[in-house]
Amino acid sequence: MTSETPEQPPEKAENLLINLLFNIIAPTLILTKLSSDAYLGTTNAIVIALAFPVIYGIHDMVRRGKVNLFSVIGVFSILMTGGISLLGLAPKYLALKEAAVPATFGLATLVSVKTPYPLVKTFIYNDAILNTALIKRTLSANGNEDAFERRLLMASLLIAGSFFLSSVLNYLLAIMVVTSQPGTVEYNEQLGKMTALSFPVIALPATVVMMGAMLYLFKGITRLTGLDLEQIIKHRTKD
Repeated sequence: MTSETPEQPPEKAENLLINLLFNIIAPTLILTKLSSDAYLGTTNAIVIALAFPVIYGIHDMVRRGKVNLFSVIGVFSILMTGGISLLGLAPKYLALKEAAVPATFGLATLVSVKTPYPLVKTFIYNDAILNTALIKRTLSANGNEDAFERRLLMASLLIAGSFFLSSVLNYLLAIMVVTSQPGTVEYNEQLGKMTALSFPVIALPATVVMMGAMLYLFKGITRLTGLDLEQIIKHRTKD
């Protein structure tokens, strides 16, 4: 008689509204509406506005009970924005920083393809989303492991492409919107406008490419294993 290892409980789903509130809505409102001397002032407005996504990022890591490299880089990116703003550096440095972070993710995704731990498995091919144990067994039984690895490689390239797209859009948005010097109300307002536009202008297109990579991989899994979508996707259990 064989004993099965109990599955880890699924992670609690992230609340999209709270995510948007802390990362987009609150910072945007503070920077655009409360940056004048009559309210918070330019420096305090930046500190308080950027504190929201930093607090959210740290809380998310604590909630998950593990340190995620991407969450750490995200928090670091926000702190860099604050540093660039508070040090009064030229807006071009903000644009370069905005482009550098997703570009780093894209390069890391490409480099990881040559390692035993490709990042595509972190993003979409993992135990939180898919029944990887069943998929692996079925691929092996069907003799399609090599074909799946090729599919995984192409999905990695698509994911890297989504990050590079985000990098270009980040840079263009930053240089087009943030033109004033730090320390001014205009700069804060432009920073807030950039934050608000980052979701429709950057996040949505990049997410579409990421979803394309996910669908491409899922279609390959169903074809190579003969399993249907209901079987390969891990369903959350109700409390």
